[in-house]
Amino acid sequence: MHAEPALEAAALESAPPSAPAKAGTAVTLSQVGVGQSAVIREIRSGVSEREGGDIGLRLLELGFVEGELLRVIAHGYPGGEPIAVRIGNTTFALRRFEADHVLVLTAPDSGTKSR
Repeated sequence: MHAEPALEAAALESAPPSAPAKAGTAVTLSQVGVGQSAVIREIRSGVSEREGGDIGLRLLELGFVEGELLRVIAHGYPGGEPIAVRIGNTTFALRRFEADHVLVLTAPDSGTKSR
């Protein structure tokens, strides 16, 4: 079933803007703005009842390791999920609760894309 074009446009307009994190600030990945780069500082472990496993371990296995440079390339609509993240030549789509397990240090020279 397809939504009416007017409803789709309203959903795009009502999406929360992603305010970029201040450069050099330690924040969770879900707080990093579109177009902004960051360096992974820490992966927080935590068991998810929803997923039945350690989210931090799963992220480490995917390549989210301390010191790795990443870039947020998109936030989905509506609600900002999933968060599209690029590490090297690989793009990942993370849900907000997964991105909250990644602590990053925002890069000082990263630009942000306005919406």
